[in-house]
Amino acid sequence: MVPSDANFMGNVFGGVILAEVDRVAYVAASRHAQRTCVTASFDRVDFLAPVHVGEVVDFSGELTFAGRTSMEVVVRISSRAVEGGPVRKVGDAFVTMVAVDRDGRPTAVPPLHPLTEEERAMFEEGRRRTEERRRSRRRGEVP
Repeated sequence: MVPSDANFMGNVFGGVILAEVDRVAYVAASRHAQRTCVTASFDRVDFLAPVHVGEVVDFSGELTFAGRTSMEVVVRISSRAVEGGPVRKVGDAFVTMVAVDRDGRPTAVPPLHPLTEEERAMFEEGRRRTEERRRSRRRGEVP
């Protein structure tokens, strides 16, 4: 991260991190769907520690759930001083992406086949979050 990414305390703006999270979620979802995807929602973002100027930030995206046209991606964020040292977990984000056709209409995505017990648990948690977002929208609430 460079000085133009930071506030007066030397911490990287959350919005800079969120922009990268959005890009990583796009790549993970588009690879799975083999189509263009758009961001539908940021379900949850937890900043666990600040990122400082001069640190290298790593973003890792993984699909946790796939529905008919939408996918949930968890993006894990970590950082390390450019000189080396320990890796610090600095955040997690859950992003819902929707596959779209050339006209921008939602289109079907391949199913996700979780293999491990951890993947199956994450899939079920993703399904619950997706269902709660739908219920909230029907009630007119902001999820």
